[in-house]
Amino acid sequence: MAVKTKSAGKKKSTTEIVIPDKLYFRIGEVSDLLQLPAYVLRFWETEFPQLKPTKSSTGQRMYRRREVEFAVRIKTLLYEKGFTIVGAREQLKLEARPAKAAGLLFPPAAPDKTGLKRVRAELQDLLTMLSTKVKPDSRKAVRS
Repeated sequence: MAVKTKSAGKKKSTTEIVIPDKLYFRIGEVSDLLQLPAYVLRFWETEFPQLKPTKSSTGQRMYRRREVEFAVRIKTLLYEKGFTIVGAREQLKLEARPAKAAGLLFPPAAPDKTGLKRVRAELQDLLTMLSTKVKPDSRKAVRS
């Protein structure tokens, strides 16, 4: 599926957004960082399933750092690159796929049957060595 973009008639060049080193951000703080109204962030929550802020006991939306970074990425796609909402959603899905694959420490490999057979044989040899009784006079080693 092709990613849709809007005509890039109004390009807003946003400066580099510096996200403070905090655990949680209120919706007003995120709104100020992105220079967007809070209702835009609330709308994005309905359009992008990855953007799910938690709510405090008072009902205030609390964004984590990764969600703020995600909102910055959404803003870049929509306002600077000219993507439509649907196109931005598809682009974010495409970007997330390689990240999931990279999350695996070791990629799943087909079992090596010859290696497993060799390990099994060595373990059986060890078991037979341990299960045989050692004669008392055979423990004396010949010294040279």
